[in-house]
Amino acid sequence: MTGQQPDRRALYGMSVAVELTGVNPQNLRAYEAKGLLEPHRTPGGTRRYSDHDLARVERITRLLEAGLNLKGIEHVLALEAETEQLRRELAALRPEGEDGGPPAPRRRRRGSDHA
Repeated sequence: MTGQQPDRRALYGMSVAVELTGVNPQNLRAYEAKGLLEPHRTPGGTRRYSDHDLARVERITRLLEAGLNLKGIEHVLALEAETEQLRRELAALRPEGEDGGPPAPRRRRRGSDHA
């Protein structure tokens, strides 16, 4: 996926999601049962996955490969979501045109050095 937000339109059925992610259907269902994934449900109950869901499955897969269990992944994903929300809130509070980089170093006032 690119740096843009993944599309949230539910386009893919289970078999396509399995093919695109390489994750078996049982694991996709387990991720859903653990609250890690929330695919759209059609009126008939069929799961439909979005690009956002597929990106999340890829993230879960990378975290599993790094040695985390599903409970640890749950915490990581929650912290990442919270961080993203805080970044959006911070960006909304910044004056327009501010680049968001680190603050400029403070200049010492003359005569304030007590060394």
